[in-house]
Amino acid sequence: MEQGLDLVEVSDKADPPVCRIMNFDKFRYELKKKQQEAKKKQTVIETREIKFRPKTEEHDLSFKIRKIKEFLGEKNKVKVTMRFRGREIIYAQTIGLDALTKIADTLREDCVIIQEPRMEGRQLVMFVGPKA
Repeated sequence: MEQGLDLVEVSDKADPPVCRIMNFDKFRYELKKKQQEAKKKQTVIETREIKFRPKTEEHDLSFKIRKIKEFLGEKNKVKVTMRFRGREIIYAQTIGLDALTKIADTLREDCVIIQEPRMEGRQLVMFVGPKA
């Protein structure tokens, strides 16, 4: 008390528990700084989404593939969605699946297919991620 120090329990799981005599405010400050430094080095992976329809033309498809590669270059995951409206739903297993497998084949050397194409309601969805 005379020196302005505190008795701090460092490890309560040890047998016997470990305690130190130190300045607790300084200890908390340094702990907070370490956590902030660790947070800076942490990478955050976002999920980006690309949407298109079964009637999307070849040029537009190649443009969107280029955009997917750009997202993957930024180390983001990409959700590729093909939306079917009205009676287009009958093309889901033919045109839709062909388009998504074509995209997957084009991207195979640049990325990892996280989830193969599958139907979610009126949408055909596929997830791709960057190579580690």
